Amino acid sequence: MICSAGISCDLVFLGSLFICFSLFLFSSPLVGSPGSRRGTQGQSIKMFIRGRPITMYVPSNIQNYEDLRMEPPVEKLELDWVYGYRGRDCRANLYLLSSGEAVYFIACVVVLYHINNRTQRHYRKHTDCVRCLTIHPDKVRVASGQTAGVDKDGKPLQPYVHIWDSSTLITLQQIGLGTFERGVGSVAFSFAVSFTVILHLMFAVEFNPSDSTNIITCGKSHIYFWTLSAGSLTKKQGIFGKYKKPKFIQCFVFSLTGDVLTGDSEGNILTWGKSPGDVKTLGKGAKETFQIMRQTRAHDGSVFTLCMLQGGALLSGGGKDRKIIRWSADLAPERECEIPEKFGAVRCITDVNGEEVLVGTTRNAILRGTFSDGFCVLLSPVQGHVDEMWGLATHPSQNVFLTCGHDRQVCVWNTEEHKLDWSTTLEEYGLCADFCPNGAVVSVGLSTGRWLVLDLQTKEVVSDYTDGNEQLSVMRYSPDGSFLAVGSHDNFIYVYNVTESGRRYSRYGKCNGHSSFITHLDWSKDGKYVMSNSGDYEILYWDVAGGCKLLRNRYESKDREWASYTCVLGFHVMGTKPQRNRGWWRAPTLCILHQFPRTLKEGKRQSNQITFYWSHAPNTTGVDLTVKCLHTSP
Repeated sequence: MICSAGISCDLVFLGSLFICFSLFLFSSPLVGSPGSRRGTQGQSIKMFIRGRPITMYVPSNIQNYEDLRMEPPVEKLELDWVYGYRGRDCRANLYLLSSGEAVYFIACVVVLYHINNRTQRHYRKHTDCVRCLTIHPDKVRVASGQTAGVDKDGKPLQPYVHIWDSSTLITLQQIGLGTFERGVGSVAFSFAVSFTVILHLMFAVEFNPSDSTNIITCGKSHIYFWTLSAGSLTKKQGIFGKYKKPKFIQCFVFSLTGDVLTGDSEGNILTWGKSPGDVKTLGKGAKETFQIMRQTRAHDGSVFTLCMLQGGALLSGGGKDRKIIRWSADLAPERECEIPEKFGAVRCITDVNGEEVLVGTTRNAILRGTFSDGFCVLLSPVQGHVDEMWGLATHPSQNVFLTCGHDRQVCVWNTEEHKLDWSTTLEEYGLCADFCPNGAVVSVGLSTGRWLVLDLQTKEVVSDYTDGNEQLSVMRYSPDGSFLAVGSHDNFIYVYNVTESGRRYSRYGKCNGHSSFITHLDWSKDGKYVMSNSGDYEILYWDVAGGCKLLRNRYESKDREWASYTCVLGFHVMGTKPQRNRGWWRAPTLCILHQFPRTLKEGKRQSNQITFYWSHAPNTTGVDLTVKCLHTSP
């Protein structure tokens, strides 16, 4: 996800599986703490993190910390672009609005992507991951439901459904708050009157388009036919009779004749219809039943989705065989095509104009195409990772950034054209990365202690090294590119000499002194020193030029200038919520506050009032600024 500030810069946020960030903001004043103390060597500030005292020394140019007052940053973040789509584990989550926009969701953001204009808008009122979506028959109003979650203080949040206007992005109504417990799994609008149905544990729900008092639901080994009368619901279960009961009924549509067509986990399309009651067996009071009228073999493996076209033709999407099949109104197969394996199985299909369709896949891609011309990616941004993302790096001179994660993919994205430039698959998980300052190569740290160097042009591995046997957590080049520091979960920082424009490396030394795994590190501007944080909240300083020695007197580093400040502990990034604990400041979370000083004028520390941006994902694993922001001054 990209967020643009008012000075035309981009800030990249990386979520766990689904990249996401919202603009819900609040500020918290940072004032002098009565509990701050002055040491014999100079002023210092102490705070506690989970019971551990952290001492930070105030720079010499700040004479009186208690009197320090500054204005908050004038720059504000606005959500610019969302990369990705959630197709791996969600159903019926891709629709086309009357505005020509495709609407889909990822994490807590509902994206409205204009197919022809190639622009995005975003609905950002959800507080946790969106799990279901539907559009009103007017193709303007939208209903989206979210899962249960927690707020910024860790308190549980109840799930709910938002009904909103897609033209204005204004929330029309919030329903279900205080009623739902686990999450909302499916939503549907009626056609004639204003009803909305919300489900928890079933796969799909729809109103009968010709009778809004009839509702169909399906799920594990069942299909229910509901009748709404006088505010209450009664149901009849579909009878499988002589046909094998599938493990799952995964989707259904209504035919033009009023029959219900279902797709199941056995690969069949079942046609359901009403049958008169069995008077011979049950007597005169026998009621009509819903039974299978016909079984049509459709796919190898599950039928994940069905889409009814205007003329009565039907499209079905398969899981195992990755096929899209067009059927006539009487369910005779007419045409078929196979989705390339790299995109995964067909998750959902949306009709565009009777010929062209949009296809969401299980590998989080949205495709656009026809049976005649084939299918291609709608746009590269609508194609992303399929598992947790942990590595994020921005190019030093181009508007490009790299991501890597548990799906073993390395993806390079273009923020100007909003597209995926290229991707490659590794043998192991990628967990961290950093570009060499010359921009020609990038280093990627893996889950086994191994790290690779990739050439940005050829996409080939030019170097391959291993440090220890535990996962790597941070890669960081020195400002001039002559050194590379590698932080590991074995508590060490490995330092390498870099030659041949980042293509050749030799071990220079090892920083030994942390008592927990390395989380962050930064180089000084002169490339001689390293500052590092660890999992147990240590702040250590290292003399790399002097042989990777630990600087035990941290006071001597208080005025050192740093090329970057990604470390989350230190005076320059201090200042969080004003929660006090025995006279000391308490930091509730280690988040993204370190980004703001990089946009302030030279010589100024971060402001006393910091603007917070609440992440729209359960876990935000990375954040960085693109070159457009780094080269702009307020």
